[in-house]
Amino acid sequence: MKFCFCIAEYNPFHNGHLKHIEYIKTELGAEHIIVIMSGNFCQRGESAVLNKYERATHAIKAGASMVIELPTVFATANAEVFAKGAIKTATSLGVEGGICFGVESGSKDDYLKLARLISEESKEYKATLKKYLDNGESLAKAKCETVKELYNEEGLFELLLSPNNVLGLEYVKAIVQNGYSLEIFPMLRDGNHNDKSLKKGITSASSIREILKTKKVKKVKNCMPKFAFESLNGYPDFSDIILSALIKADLDKMKELADCSEGLENRLKALSKDNLTLDKLVEKATTKRYASSRIRRLLIANLLGITKDLTEDALKDKLYLKVLAVKEENKDLISLFNETASVPILTRKSCTVNLKKTAQKCFEIDTLASDLYNLVTKEKKNEYQTLFI
Repeated sequence: MKFCFCIAEYNPFHNGHLKHIEYIKTELGAEHIIVIMSGNFCQRGESAVLNKYERATHAIKAGASMVIELPTVFATANAEVFAKGAIKTATSLGVEGGICFGVESGSKDDYLKLARLISEESKEYKATLKKYLDNGESLAKAKCETVKELYNEEGLFELLLSPNNVLGLEYVKAIVQNGYSLEIFPMLRDGNHNDKSLKKGITSASSIREILKTKKVKKVKNCMPKFAFESLNGYPDFSDIILSALIKADLDKMKELADCSEGLENRLKALSKDNLTLDKLVEKATTKRYASSRIRRLLIANLLGITKDLTEDALKDKLYLKVLAVKEENKDLISLFNETASVPILTRKSCTVNLKKTAQKCFEIDTLASDLYNLVTKEKKNEYQTLFI
């Protein structure tokens, strides 16, 4: 296999990520690993620990050939949109290959089978899903209960018991629904993706971030490659910027934000008056129906101006491929992809001049995200650069 895609956040890059890249190279025999990576804000509605260029550098040092940024409009969305956007980005390169993603359980056939069952959206599936939504469940929980009720006897329910499995299923759904030729390779992970307790050797990114918040950086030294550990320099705090954006926000405009529904904007605006820390506000806003991750994503959408309409347009329209970093010996891939890709390859400022309407709006949000990240971290990263490593 010449090309294998890896969709990642690397927030931050740790030993488990290194194992994943080595697995793709040694077990799958991929000649080139192309990473589709979130930028400065991530899928849980949080800022990245390190800027996107630093994290892209870590991926290249670990063995990737190229790192392409997942547009912010996708990177900060729910699992379904995140996955659709990531697969759309990967397939825009116009090359044959596969995708390898980490999971806690399940085989390739399991994921394909459940993806096809859900994608059919039978009347029974829709009715059962609606039943759980009407009962006040979150969309993620409603989907989980629907699969449990309808397909449990086939042993597929456990695929929805962990965030990595759910995300993997969404990747496969996006491939199945669009008829893409990407081959899928689920890789069994070590440990729990959401476990916040630090483990020796391979531990979750969540556990590393929890330690970084306490500023006890040395504790994670053995959980990361040396080149990644040496880059750590604190945890950027966007709390006040996010809260000030919420306080200033217009209610009518908030209704238009991605993932905002059922008057959630009113709840958040009301809570902003009495809860003067971001964590406290999120805690108060979280309910059975609205998970804390959804609240945080909505607050990031408000900060960056990511609307439902823009998200829908971004999924339909042609965007761009922003190259963050390339391995020096593989820089000829840029020329190759300029010939095969169905969208512009961005490696410098002049490449962005002719972006179409939706693509231009999405890139402006990427730029805003970078400008805000620079403001908080006091860094000066150029949005238009491509690193050759």
